[in-house]
Amino acid sequence: MADDTQAISADQLRAAMAAAGASGAWDWNIVRDELTVDARFAELYGLSEELVGKPLPTTTFFRAIHPDDRARIRIAVAGLLAGAELFSKEFRVVAPHGSTLWMHGRGQSHLNDQDEPVRFTGLMVDVTDRKRTEERLRVAQSAGGVGTFEYQDGFATVSVSGEFCRLLGLHPAERLPVRTINAVVCDGEELLIPEDGKAPVSLDREFRVRRSDDEAERWIARRGEVIRDVEGSGYRLLGVIYDVTLSKLQEMRLRELNDTLEQRVAQEIEERLRTEETLRQAQKMEAVGQLTGGIAHDFNNLLTIITGSIDMASRRLDSSADPRVGRALEHAMRGAERAAALTQRLLAFSRRQPLDPRTVDVPRLLAGMSDLLTRTITEAVAIAIDAPDDVWTIEADRHQLENAILNLAVNGRDAMPQGGSLTITARNRSVRADERSDGQLVAGDYVAIEVIDEGVGMDVETLGKVFDPFFTTKEVGKGTGLGLSMVYGFAKQSGGSVLIKSTPGVGTTVTLLLARSIQDTEAPMDTARDDEPSGSASETILVVEDDDDVRAYTVGTLRELGYRVMEAHDGPTALALLEKQEQPVKLLITDVVMPQMSGSELAAAARERQPGLNILYTSGYPRDAIMRDGRLDHGVDLLPKPFTLRTLASRVREIIDRG
Repeated sequence: MADDTQAISADQLRAAMAAAGASGAWDWNIVRDELTVDARFAELYGLSEELVGKPLPTTTFFRAIHPDDRARIRIAVAGLLAGAELFSKEFRVVAPHGSTLWMHGRGQSHLNDQDEPVRFTGLMVDVTDRKRTEERLRVAQSAGGVGTFEYQDGFATVSVSGEFCRLLGLHPAERLPVRTINAVVCDGEELLIPEDGKAPVSLDREFRVRRSDDEAERWIARRGEVIRDVEGSGYRLLGVIYDVTLSKLQEMRLRELNDTLEQRVAQEIEERLRTEETLRQAQKMEAVGQLTGGIAHDFNNLLTIITGSIDMASRRLDSSADPRVGRALEHAMRGAERAAALTQRLLAFSRRQPLDPRTVDVPRLLAGMSDLLTRTITEAVAIAIDAPDDVWTIEADRHQLENAILNLAVNGRDAMPQGGSLTITARNRSVRADERSDGQLVAGDYVAIEVIDEGVGMDVETLGKVFDPFFTTKEVGKGTGLGLSMVYGFAKQSGGSVLIKSTPGVGTTVTLLLARSIQDTEAPMDTARDDEPSGSASETILVVEDDDDVRAYTVGTLRELGYRVMEAHDGPTALALLEKQEQPVKLLITDVVMPQMSGSELAAAARERQPGLNILYTSGYPRDAIMRDGRLDHGVDLLPKPFTLRTLASRVREIIDRG
């Protein structure tokens, strides 16, 4: 009868184990150190059926456990054998066919009358599907940046996922203290329940946190449910957290944009007005440039004839001539020179003058201008030049720079009718991209040349017009209104800028900014000669000019200087003369703008016939024929019209001797 009861109990046990999904049971006799297992356990461990129910070495218990989990389970079993009552561990088992299964082992220690463990029984439940589902959920949470948590009312710890810990910068753990989690939240708020234990009404909220590991500030959203017990006395919190920093920053940026909308509209209007003013200035310069360019060529041809004829007439006067004739010629020459300067200033303002930039030592240039400034400025104005030797060299047209400084000095003088101090300084200045006061000024290194006066100054309205052509505050006949316009055009064409600060009754500071040169040494200066260098009949010069009067003056002057001169009114005629010459021509002097063939085209064709031929261009306005970006092409020599016998003689002699 006992055997039947035992059999029924075994059958019932097997049925219960099957219903529970158990994958094997064991009975460990601690006293005899023997292990017995059922058929399911034997099958899982790859044991033969004959061993089912028979005593086995206790080491058999660990044989199929995964090597990575074996040490952990040994420690747990040792604790139970030493007196612990319950065993509940999850571990991996390597099945006979090689697959890895997850098992949840649950066991109990049986004690004798002296409370000593004598048996250890238990069973294993296959939880592989659940573990795989959990792993997929963990991967999904990690990929989606979602951390999960579960809190039970009354406990001081919270069950959390690995992604939960990562989002808050906490050390990975399955459970964390509530205080540890709340400690990362800024502004004294609690991510989970407050210390008073009251359940939140809703879990939908956002928090600013400072991560525990790197102290980075982030925004975390919390979502979930508050599940209350049936009795209503307790609750559970089930929820998720995820990073919403990017969207929060965008939201804050949008709010900031809305708050500053009025200010940004005002800035946009101001910027548009500046753009319109820049466009107006550009259109104005283009109009003046077209007007000036249209008349400069012909006007300077006429001035060449006028100044040349006056110069020649003055040279023919002897001591017996009527003094009034000499004075009349002097007045005529000054008028012609003023007319030439007016045209040149118009070209400078419209940025169409041909520049010949070279490296310039600014302190040396200002020192050389000292005598000129002293002669030009009245004695009532004290002039001071402050230019240290460490000022960088710049790349600019030396003569145009001298004219610009002289113009600014004269303006300063005129602003101080009762006298005062005029200071000219030069300093190095680096302009950053974020401090540019001029939209066309490139960030970089510049030399700032300042002309400072203590004059009457200008108000805001006047400052807005100072660069306009023909605008002047001087009396009628005292100024053309092109001085500052010329300075402005020269600076812009040279890649720099002009800044003006002025206060009525205090004075004005004009700053000329010119880019630093990549070379440290000043280019050699052209040496001016007081005499008129002559030539010889063995030196042949070919003059090509389409204006008959200008050509006649040029040819006559060169012959007077002693050169052998040939002349042509256009390019084809000049080339024909070159081919007939037995001796090489020393110099070709050609106008730039001519019909049929331009001066540059003629020069190229002439050098094919006579390589190395020296070329000197003459022009009142060369347009873009020999210029690039407003500057003379490299190696080009230009004699601007109008020119006198002395300037023509010096340039011709210089080029012939150089070649």
